[in-house]
Amino acid sequence: MIVIAVIVVVIIGLVCAVMLSVASKFMAVEVDERVPLVRECLPGANCGGCGYPGCDGYAAALVEDPDLPLTLCPPGGAAVVEKLSAVLGRSGGEIEAKVAHVRCGGVCGATNAKMDYQGISSCSAAKLLFGGTGKCVYGCMGLGDCAAVCPSDAVCIENGIAHIDARSCTGCAACVKACPSGIIELVPAAAKVTVDCSSREKGAATRKNCTAGCIGCKLCEKNCPQGAITVVDNLASIDYDKCDGCGKCASVCKPGCIIAG
Repeated sequence: MIVIAVIVVVIIGLVCAVMLSVASKFMAVEVDERVPLVRECLPGANCGGCGYPGCDGYAAALVEDPDLPLTLCPPGGAAVVEKLSAVLGRSGGEIEAKVAHVRCGGVCGATNAKMDYQGISSCSAAKLLFGGTGKCVYGCMGLGDCAAVCPSDAVCIENGIAHIDARSCTGCAACVKACPSGIIELVPAAAKVTVDCSSREKGAATRKNCTAGCIGCKLCEKNCPQGAITVVDNLASIDYDKCDGCGKCASVCKPGCIIAG
């Protein structure tokens, strides 16, 4: 009986093996031989900054879509664009280096917490409770969701808020996606002026919640010689295509939320 059982199992195994072999031949999905070559050009950060599910997804999309830009990989920069251009045989174009920037200056001395939060140490979790832990619902909570996802260890928490080391940042935008308050943005690596505030409250309300917040006074807008800064919904923003880094807006900013240098 044991011998018969072994023989039956062997026969079943052989039949399954033949079926799998036939299926792998007739149901195989052909892969363009350029896909692995393109994949080798990418840095392997799998950060999703290109808008695709990792480097494998971007590599496949580049081969399938001849019109897809080669400049969608922030961590790779110009070096990756050059490699992709050589493999795919098409012009890569120029890529502007960008880094992440935290639009919040609400350090411990400028604002306070509105509650004694003792829940999960996560900004996303704290945000669900009355809009966050701080008096300013637009401010950084400093619980480190951004630092946790940064593949280059460019984010740290100092004095109650997140800070980004521009020298280490690759511009992958992982922290941008992780921030539940939406206060992290990508700015040109060459930018010399930034706005460290995200509050859209009226001036009096902002001032009450944070002494470093933008009060929408428009002095920066009125004094910018290039017309590069505008105030919309009580918050200043910079058009980096126009900004020449003169720093005039920072010099007239009363709260000091515009930083030049």
